[in-house]
Parts: sequence; C-alpha cells; structure tokens
Amino acid sequence: MSSKTTSTRDQRLLIIDDDEMFCHVLSRALTRRGYEVSVAHDADQALTLAAAEMPTMATLDLKLEQSSGLKLLPGLLAASPKCRVVVLTGYSSIATAVEAIKLGAVNYLCKPADADDVLNAFERQEGDPDAEVADNPPSVNRITWEHIQKVLQEHDGNISATARALGMHRRTLQRKLQKRPVRR
Repeated sequence: MSSKTTSTRDQRLLIIDDDEMFCHVLSRALTRRGYEVSVAHDADQALTLAAAEMPTMATLDLKLEQSSGLKLLPGLLAASPKCRVVVLTGYSSIATAVEAIKLGAVNYLCKPADADDVLNAFERQEGDPDAEVADNPPSVNRITWEHIQKVLQEHDGNISATARALGMHRRTLQRKLQKRPVRR
C-alpha cells in the first residue's frame, strides 16, 4: 500500500449534524484542507456511511433532530472502530461532556467551532495539566442549566420524566431547554 493511499485513508472524515448549512461550511473548509469528507444528517445515515466508508475521524452533533449524539456514539464506534470522534454542541454541559468522553469521544467542543477548532480537537490526544482554571465559580443560572442537563441525561432525554424529577411543569422545562446555555 502506498503512502499516498494511507494518507488519504487517514484523512477520511464524517460530519454528523442536522444543521445543513453548518455541514456545508465545515465540509467545504475541510475538503480544501485535503480531507475526504462525507456528511450525514441523521443517525441512520451516519451508521450507514460509517460502516461503508470506515472514516478515521468524525464530528458528531450532540443534539440531532431525531436523536441524541450520545446514543449514536457507541453504534458509530462499533461500525467504524478506528474512528476518532469529536462531539460538537451548542448545548454544552459538564454532564454531557463527561458522558461523551466515557462513551469514547476523543474531545468535546462548543459551537460555534470552525475547521481549525475541529482539527485542533482531533490533534489533542492528551489532557493539558496547565489548562486555565476559572477564578470565579459558575453562576447560579449556569449551575441550574448543568443540573437540568444532568437530570435530562439520566432520563434518556425524556422531557416529561425530567420535569417530574425536577418538580416543574413540562412546558416550563421545554422553555428552559429551548434557550441557549447560560455562560459561566
């Protein structure tokens, strides 16, 4: 096998995201950088492409329209065992970051993320002991957001069960979940 074939094979990337515009922009940027890119907009399409193309890298949106990226992650890694996965999300929380890593993701990025951010996430294989630790604790609103995400994860994304566990009305919870995460 020639080094060119190996190099091309090593650069096969699968983007899994239901945001078509984001996929288009990221795919174009990565293709320009020499990557062979495929795009899937849902879990079934992602698993089919992963099994057929055996990508070595994948970006996985945490919140797909019909399912959770966390639920897709084990199947994705089973379909393409050598694939390294970076989870991307606009709804970041400590609970989902921990679960993504436990399930086999190599990194976890908050959106908006560009092609350079994604490639840097794949390159970083080890933790950084010099990572900056925040001087201020998270706000009460951020802690509330994190707690809701944790309870939602414990109830497999079931809004009604999560609302019951949190002692709040289902519609109130839905409104809170539709908002962007609170910054620290």
